[in-house]
Amino acid sequence: MTHPIIKDLNTRYTAKKYDADKRISAEDMEIIKEALRLSASSINSQPWKFIIIESDEAKQRFHDTFENMHQFNQPHAKEASHTILFAHDPKFTKEKFAKRVDAEVSSGHLPADMYDMFMGAYAFADINTDEEGFNGNWTKAQVYIALGNILHTLARLGIASTPMEGVDSALIGEKFAEELEGHVVDVALAIGYHKDGEDYNHGLPKARLALEQVVETL
Repeated sequence: MTHPIIKDLNTRYTAKKYDADKRISAEDMEIIKEALRLSASSINSQPWKFIIIESDEAKQRFHDTFENMHQFNQPHAKEASHTILFAHDPKFTKEKFAKRVDAEVSSGHLPADMYDMFMGAYAFADINTDEEGFNGNWTKAQVYIALGNILHTLARLGIASTPMEGVDSALIGEKFAEELEGHVVDVALAIGYHKDGEDYNHGLPKARLALEQVVETL
């Protein structure tokens, strides 16, 4: 199949070694940021923050979060051009959702007289909220929608990426407490350009189950 979407997905892979001398352009970073902003989420909840690590100082802080575990991902902290922290809100309240509904109205997407009706959509979050106000399992699921969206965006831009669940959420929470404002990071994404001759995963054929094993049309 030669469709551009399929080409994107066939060429996308998880980079194992980055070229620290190659940087993503400011123009491409603006596209990436806007793609993150436009990501879908249940009830347009957007219960997230995306922290982009770019400066040497921020890279060092991220590098230090691998002190106790997942050291196999530590080199990416400094060698990748950028890293994106996908942070979810573990206590997404109805008051926070109201700000999203305000944006629905101000953008022209939602008629003002439907405001109260749309607020009722918070029920989807409410059923996933415990007695202590925790709904982090639900909000964490939303950041994976954004992650999938940005993986395809990066493939279209010809930028390599490495999704990392091998991160220390607790230490990230300490080192980036000011930026996270109570959000939690369980997954990060290193992005940049692979190191020629040292990225053993580059250029290999896809290893996926056959179409008929994973897709069924009724």
